[in-house]
Amino acid sequence: MTVPTITLNDQTTIPQLGFGVFQVPPEETAATVTKAFEAGYRHIDTAQMYGNEQGVGDAIAAAGIARDELYVTTKLNNGFHRPDDAARELAVSLEKLQLDRVDLVLIHWPLPTEYDGDFVSTWRALIDFQKSGGATSIGVSNFQPEHLDRIIDETGVVPVVNQVEVHPYFGNQAVRAASAGHDIAVEAWSPIAQGGVLDDSAIKGIAAKVERTPAQVTLRWHIQRGDIIFPKSMNPERMAENFALFDFELSADDVAEITGLDKGEDGRTGPNPDTFDYIPG
Repeated sequence: MTVPTITLNDQTTIPQLGFGVFQVPPEETAATVTKAFEAGYRHIDTAQMYGNEQGVGDAIAAAGIARDELYVTTKLNNGFHRPDDAARELAVSLEKLQLDRVDLVLIHWPLPTEYDGDFVSTWRALIDFQKSGGATSIGVSNFQPEHLDRIIDETGVVPVVNQVEVHPYFGNQAVRAASAGHDIAVEAWSPIAQGGVLDDSAIKGIAAKVERTPAQVTLRWHIQRGDIIFPKSMNPERMAENFALFDFELSADDVAEITGLDKGEDGRTGPNPDTFDYIPG
């Protein structure tokens, strides 16, 4: 099954479906990513804070998949926002991933209440990393509209993606609209609200109608709206289920019904980027 790609604003392409390794234990990451490769995934989303880049790298090294068939994303740890720290630790990420470049690197969180509110110099560090050849593309994660405006206004460089919480209960519409206004693709983390939407009666009803699971229906909703997604599962059967999204479609009414489940801020399951200030010790 061929995964569609999305053309980013730097004219590179990214597979719309990938495999996420958030909360995959480091010691189980290599085996889990290997199973994902066997299921057909070729887009892997990791992060320094996940602590499992080495396992991703081990799986890539053992897989024997041509480099141009893989898309690998990592994210800068919250503790490394100062430019010198960012440069050093991004180089460490390449070592752990056993790659000479990543396809995409992101600032994981803006942390506007930390580092004297300076995430622009962190963005400049990613720009420099890209110029050095360490990353093909650069982007951000959890950036609010005003955060996007600021880094673009002050550097002239537009992120290719903004990876943010999006799911049927939290549409995050203002951020999606602001991203689209800058031609920034949206990557949706927690696409099924950590399972929280799977018992929703509307989603279950649509799933019964199209003879798919609630998870498949929710992930297909993202796909049809243009979101990039990377569901995580350590179960091979669930991996395969999450991959089987491209041989059915939801009707416009189905998409609208799921979109209408949005609870606004009450639907958010993760931290608010305006106040999130976690820096690993």
